[in-house]
Amino acid sequence: MKSKLQHIEILDYTTQKGVVYNRIPLSYQVFGQSLGEAPIVLVNHALTGNSEVTGDSGWWKALIGDKKLIDTNTYSVLAFNIPGNGYDNFTIENYKDFVARDIAEIFVLGLKKLNIASLFAAIGGSLGGGIAWEIAASYPSLIENLIPVASDWKSTDWLMANCLIQDQILNNSSQPIHDARLHAMLCYRSPKSFKTKFNRSLNEELKIFNVESWLLHHGKKLQGRFQVSSYKLMNHLLATIDISRDRGSFLEVASGIKSDIHIVSVDSDLFFTPEEDKEAFLALSKVKTNIFHKTITSIHGHDAFLIEFEQLTNVLKEVFK
Repeated sequence: MKSKLQHIEILDYTTQKGVVYNRIPLSYQVFGQSLGEAPIVLVNHALTGNSEVTGDSGWWKALIGDKKLIDTNTYSVLAFNIPGNGYDNFTIENYKDFVARDIAEIFVLGLKKLNIASLFAAIGGSLGGGIAWEIAASYPSLIENLIPVASDWKSTDWLMANCLIQDQILNNSSQPIHDARLHAMLCYRSPKSFKTKFNRSLNEELKIFNVESWLLHHGKKLQGRFQVSSYKLMNHLLATIDISRDRGSFLEVASGIKSDIHIVSVDSDLFFTPEEDKEAFLALSKVKTNIFHKTITSIHGHDAFLIEFEQLTNVLKEVFK
């Protein structure tokens, strides 16, 4: 399944920090049914992702496609590129001009340019889920089903701390992408997953432990396909998710969201922990009946949203039936 990269422009945008951008290119892809001819599912990508959500190179092709969970015979699947992710060759050098809420606003401006007044669902993993939360908080009636996966409505202290370490590596290392990726992989997986996968085994050829060669491989791999400016921006956005900023408490903001909210956690997630999701669910369920919480069981940690496709399909099949 192929979809060409399409482009629109957001003009005279003022960021949450008051910085004016005369022009922000916003690229996107549409899969399945044409816009306007079927219910629309907005899919938000994570830190190193992009709008290629399905097809041969699609990062969620196991969930989106012909007769998949999000069936392209039934839905129009829309995916924007976060401006500055580099997939469309646009980059942003002053990455701290933006916060996650800016991306939500830019996406909604994109929806308006495409004459989209409502979404059947907005789904995203990790950063993509945080942006979905931000959209729902700013536009409470826009989304019928809000589905944050391995995500949260805010960046926790733990998440911000890890993002700070990432930022320091990206700004000070001689191999910024490579070295930042090594640290990030520890956040994306779990100790149990490492023990199961490696169990202190040796790479006889390189004379190092397999866990070390695996990390070095992932550093080199990302270095070959990602740009430093993009990594800096995406990491910064990850640290700025907060639907309550300048608005009041979480409950005051989230209780106004009209969407059915389907929170999906991963029990071994060290990045967006299931405990935080459960806390949000229990608090919000006291004032909102159409909120649901499902947990995926996995040894793989945060990256389970890119691995445990069968479980994701099972927990969300009632939404996309």
